[in-house]
Amino acid sequence: MAVTSKTAPAAVTATATTADKPPNKFKQALPQYAAVSPFFILFAIFGAFPVLFSIWISFHSWDGIGEMTWVGLEQYNYLLSDATFWKAIGNTLIIWVLSTVPMLLLALVIANALHNATRFRTFYRVAYFIPNVTSVVAITLVFGSIFSNNFGLLNAFLQSIGLGQVEWLTQPWGIKIAIATIITWRWVGYNAIIYLAGLQAISADVYEAAKVDGASSRQTFWRITVPMMRPVILFTAVTSTIGGLQIFTESRVLFGDTNNIGGPGDAGLTIVSYLYQSAFITNQFGYGAAIGWALFVLIVLFSIINWRLIGGNDDERLTRRAARRVERRIAAQNAKKTAEKTAAAKETADVR
Repeated sequence: MAVTSKTAPAAVTATATTADKPPNKFKQALPQYAAVSPFFILFAIFGAFPVLFSIWISFHSWDGIGEMTWVGLEQYNYLLSDATFWKAIGNTLIIWVLSTVPMLLLALVIANALHNATRFRTFYRVAYFIPNVTSVVAITLVFGSIFSNNFGLLNAFLQSIGLGQVEWLTQPWGIKIAIATIITWRWVGYNAIIYLAGLQAISADVYEAAKVDGASSRQTFWRITVPMMRPVILFTAVTSTIGGLQIFTESRVLFGDTNNIGGPGDAGLTIVSYLYQSAFITNQFGYGAAIGWALFVLIVLFSIINWRLIGGNDDERLTRRAARRVERRIAAQNAKKTAEKTAAAKETADVR
């Protein structure tokens, strides 16, 4: 009994201490961390590590197998003086403009037509989206036969209407037009579906108010639809810029020659094609990494330009428009007063 009476208070104290101890939050959340850990592990291995490693090897000369040699900023210095790199930038920008501008305009027109369509709306949506889910290799092979110099369908059509044959895949501008056409055909339906979603988000009351005010269809489209679609247009412009500056598969499949990856005269050589050629054909992995980071800077730069041109601050935009209206009104009033003074002075001179 004496032993029991001495040990009982200690047991009660231990139980009380355990009850007062706060729970370990990390142990409680351990199952949740374990559930999401595969994503972060895979991202660290296949996402973060290659990015960080590409920065590291851009400061080295490395053939992919041997030892790395530290060269510092020599890769980037050579990049600035490399004529082939600047030619690849020029080709990429030209192809990007030739594909993105008509693609987004055509997508907006198609989306507006689908929005106003009353019959077969679902069929047209699926039909316009099919090119985006089709293999880009298959699309390029088909367009390669269309733009073929000797037996292409496009040249056959031109000859049937009395026009001469065009060497699409040997002339510099013909190559760029062919690649831009492939990109436009593939992505116009995708952007049209995005624009259609934006059009459906605009309230019908806005269009009804415009009709009451006597606005025509053209005025409604440019004064109401396009301004209210600006966030969607900004999204498509930025994504098209990111994708357009990373063109590779179209030119690679269209020509297919490892020794001449950009086609005749490197007219179809893009930045990513030059990166691929430098890293995986000539085994200059350090220089290829430097090209990749230069491409990253270009994408960020053009994305910011698109943001400033298309997006921007709505309040600042409205303020600038109001200021321009006031300036035009003041200029018109001053011109009217000047004309009145001139006419009055002329009448006075005639009376005298």
